[in-house]
Amino acid sequence: MTSEASLDAVATASGADGGDAAAVAWRGGRLRWRRFRSERGAVIGAAVLVLIALAAIFAPWIMPDGPLQQSSAQLAGPSGAHWLGTDELGRDQLTRLVFGARESLIVAFGSAIVGLVIGVPIGLLAGYRGRLWDAIPMRVMDFILALPYLMVALVVVAILGSSNFYLVLAIGIAAVPGFARLTRASALALRDADFVVATRAMGASKSDTMVRTVLPNTLAPIIVQFIVTASVAVVVAAALSFISLGPPPPAPSWGGMLQAAEKYLYQDPWYGIFPGVALAIMVACFDRIGHGLQRAIGAASDSSLQGRT
Repeated sequence: MTSEASLDAVATASGADGGDAAAVAWRGGRLRWRRFRSERGAVIGAAVLVLIALAAIFAPWIMPDGPLQQSSAQLAGPSGAHWLGTDELGRDQLTRLVFGARESLIVAFGSAIVGLVIGVPIGLLAGYRGRLWDAIPMRVMDFILALPYLMVALVVVAILGSSNFYLVLAIGIAAVPGFARLTRASALALRDADFVVATRAMGASKSDTMVRTVLPNTLAPIIVQFIVTASVAVVVAAALSFISLGPPPPAPSWGGMLQAAEKYLYQDPWYGIFPGVALAIMVACFDRIGHGLQRAIGAASDSSLQGRT
């Protein structure tokens, strides 16, 4: 927990007026923002990720021909007409990369949101309420955590089907234990803190204390875990698409493009290079942002935030 978060919580618990609490929160936010801006790698990563997101959002206007438009130039290298070359059906590689970025971002953020929405309440209840609220759910989390990340997603997709929705759901379920355990650890550390005890002594109910006092002070590590989960989701989604468990063809996906390029690796090496580079760049951006946020907001230690692969 950062010092700014502690000050905010103490001010709230001790009955400070709204203006004082807001001022403390504002000062803490400005300090975190300055720290984040001082992390050059994080700023560059965020800028590149924003550019990728903007290109993905406005893809239909930037690339009006669409990712399915075919031409007679099959397996052509980079040229003025096709900056990154074409695939075996004559489809423009750059167009498919841009539209594939949209799919990757949807899966990344969608999976992280699913993991957060399910995992944080489980961890908060387990850490703050304890007893059966802790024993039963956390044993289930331990079971899921014992399985490789990719295996959990693979089983869910194999059962439900291969589409973007099920892909998001599968990776999100695999991400739940990470959020749950991280939130539980933070709640355990906070439930006997002075400002939490003071809040209960002032007559606040357990639920009110848990939601209004404990939860806001667990947000720092949760935000970092969100970014880490999004990064892992990009890789897992590409891996599932590579083994034909992602969005079915002809939908553009970076993993699917890598799978198709495997057949033409020696005939047209450009085919596989560009999707691989795009995937590496996106993962690197998430990684830099995560490290920058971790330093800026004083999140949990590296060991508690490592994603399972």
